[in-house]
Amino acid sequence: MVQERAHVGPLPHLRIDVITRLTSIGDAVEHYLRAMTVAVEEARIHRLLERVEAVEDVANSLDADDERRAKLLEVSEATLADEGAVRPVIAAKLLGLSERTVRSWAEAGVLPVVNDQPRLMLDLVSVHLVSHLIRELRAAGRNRDLIEAVTQRLSDGLLLQDDDLQESLGQVRRGEGRVVRPKPS
Repeated sequence: MVQERAHVGPLPHLRIDVITRLTSIGDAVEHYLRAMTVAVEEARIHRLLERVEAVEDVANSLDADDERRAKLLEVSEATLADEGAVRPVIAAKLLGLSERTVRSWAEAGVLPVVNDQPRLMLDLVSVHLVSHLIRELRAAGRNRDLIEAVTQRLSDGLLLQDDDLQESLGQVRRGEGRVVRPKPS
C-alpha cells in the first residue's frame, strides 16, 4: 500500500528560506540587468557626446560668421536631439553632479524633463548645454551654488537671442542713438 503525499503548493519540496533566496536572486539578477542596461546606455551616450564635442571643436575653430560653423553646430544639436532623452543617473555622471542634484535641477526647470512616466527622462540637448556651462564655471573656480550660476547663464543666453536686444546692441556698437542722462537733482 502506497501512502499519498499531501500537495501543499506549487513547489512543496522547497522550503520557504530557499524560495526567499530564489526571490532575492531574481531581484539581484533584475538589478544587475538594469545596472548593465544603464552602463551600456551611459557608454553609448558618452561616445555620442565625444563625437558631438569633436564636431563642435571644429565648428568653434571657424569664424563666427562662417556658414560652415553654423551648419556644424546645427548638425551637432540635431544629433543630440535625435537621441532625445537621458536618465538622471547618466546625466549626473555627465555633469559631475549627484543624481539627487540633477533631479532637483529638473524640478526647478534648469534641466527640461522629456517625460516622467514610466521613468524620468531629461532632454539631452539641455544636459549637453548645461555640461558646457558647468565646465566653464568650474574652470573659473566656481564649485558651489552652481544652480544659480547656471540659471543665470541660461537666462542671459535667452536674453541675448532676443532680436530687439540684438538690434539695440548693434546700434550701440555703431555709435547710433544718443546718451540720455538723468537731470541732476
